[in-house]
Amino acid sequence: MRRRILQSILLAVAVTAVALGLPLGFSALRLVEDITRGELSGRVQQIAASLDDQLAFGRGLDLGQIRVAVPEDGQIRVTIPGEPPVEQGPDPGPNPVVERAAIVQQGTVSLAVPSGPLRTAQAQMAAVVLLLVVLSVGTGMLVANVTARRLSEPLRHVGDRAARLGAGDFRPDPRRHGVPELDRVAEALDTSAAALAQLVERERELVGDVSHQLRSHLTALQLRLEELADPRHQPEPGEARAALEQAEQLARVLEDLLATATAVRSLSAEPLELSAELPTMVAEWRDRLRGAGRALRMRVEPNLLARATPARLREAIGVLLENAVVHGAGTVAVTARPTGGMVTIEVTDQGKGVPEELVPHVFERGVSAAGSTGVGLAVARALVEADGGRLKVSPERTAAFVIYLRVPRVDDVLGVSWRAEAPR
Repeated sequence: MRRRILQSILLAVAVTAVALGLPLGFSALRLVEDITRGELSGRVQQIAASLDDQLAFGRGLDLGQIRVAVPEDGQIRVTIPGEPPVEQGPDPGPNPVVERAAIVQQGTVSLAVPSGPLRTAQAQMAAVVLLLVVLSVGTGMLVANVTARRLSEPLRHVGDRAARLGAGDFRPDPRRHGVPELDRVAEALDTSAAALAQLVERERELVGDVSHQLRSHLTALQLRLEELADPRHQPEPGEARAALEQAEQLARVLEDLLATATAVRSLSAEPLELSAELPTMVAEWRDRLRGAGRALRMRVEPNLLARATPARLREAIGVLLENAVVHGAGTVAVTARPTGGMVTIEVTDQGKGVPEELVPHVFERGVSAAGSTGVGLAVARALVEADGGRLKVSPERTAAFVIYLRVPRVDDVLGVSWRAEAPR
């Protein structure tokens, strides 16, 4: 990541340096030449005025009077029709810098100087421009290095935090980086870690309760089965019936424990009005989808209540929307409605969806068809199940995920209304 950020910034700096350095260098060379020619043109005009005065009074050409206006290394040449040209001064060499002016009698006067000083000044100016470009690129490299380090280190830390979370380290991490987007990710990881820690603790308690409650029932059932399996013992119908009753009682114990675990797991869930809360949870994804040229549509039945924890539901829906943004295509739709005694929240897109062979395993940790970490959907399922709900791939199409939430009981709704209306 750091290398990619550094390369991107350096590429931008190099393009900017070339785009500005070449025009700047060309302009600097033209400026030096224009200054030199402007000074030479002024001298020629001064010489032409002096020669016009001499010819007007019929005194003939006296180049000695204008020598003061001619540079030491310059050569002056006067040409009048019908007369031989008059020259004075050293030879300026090949490719001289020449400026001309008209005089009376259709004559011309030209002043030529060597081009060496002009080329030297241009080379010096080009060196200055090149030095400025090098300094700009060097400064850009320094800024790019600092920026890449400032961005890559927080990203690496957040990645390590996610890896620790996947490995079972649910401790909160108070470190923040001063980057709003990364800080929101860190807060989401802390929220997910707390929810997963509670879920794991409850599952551990469930295992302990199940092992404690089933030990005696399994022992009794085992004794009866041993008696039935003993070839020296003639089985009686009553003993087989008693073994069957033990098995039925064992099944009832399992059902009761699982029902108790589900009730305890969703204890923190509360009646949540999805028509009011869901638009807020989804709104932050509109700009991201709009930036990718995609749309986000939402439909929520009015006065729709479900048992859920707002923070967990927000994170779970965020994972599904992130999945639709990164791996999906087209319009993303979020629909919430009552279905068969449950409340369903469906997140769909127009992409290809989950491959058929991965549908049974898509919520397993580390399973991914697009090269991602395979953690997000597992975390989303854990958050939904922590509120007593379920998260599944839609049976109708694999580009849709459905969250099933429980409907609040009447006393829960009345309790919430009473707390909201009670005087403070």
